Amino acid sequence: MYFAALLARTAEGWEASDTELDDVEILTDLIELARLASKDDDTVLAFIEHEDAWFGVVRVDGEDDPHIYVSDAAAAARTSYGSMLTDELLGRDPDDDLDSLVDLDGTEDGEPDRDDEDADDAPVPIGPLGDADILADLGMDEKELKSLDGDALESIAEMLGCSMEGLEAVR
Repeated sequence: MYFAALLARTAEGWEASDTELDDVEILTDLIELARLASKDDDTVLAFIEHEDAWFGVVRVDGEDDPHIYVSDAAAAARTSYGSMLTDELLGRDPDDDLDSLVDLDGTEDGEPDRDDEDADDAPVPIGPLGDADILADLGMDEKELKSLDGDALESIAEMLGCSMEGLEAVR
């Protein structure tokens, strides 16, 4: 079971809102969802949690490239939304799986593709992966972020000064 929320910076402070992942199929969908929650290209944190096994934070600052952090990459990679995040962090292309089904790369059947020594073969690391300084300028350093567990969203929201009433409404 997934839980997802958006924490958006506004002129009045941080606001938490529930978000549905039903229409999120690729990372770009999640980023677009976050950008829609932003007013005036302010910072938005998209938070995804999977049964207290792992959590991920995607930070979107206007049109800048997003920053991503996953608390346990190995656990996340075994889930659909988690693998979306870990694939991005490891430089994997989910469409590469389709290429292996059809011989579109010009090699003969059965001939190994010699240029295919890429990240798709790299194992997913156990533990945190991504930008651990994702919240540093907001008041949470790398050590604090890496120490978070099942109540990560509450800890992040509290650090941001996000109202607990808004957070409880999301849960």
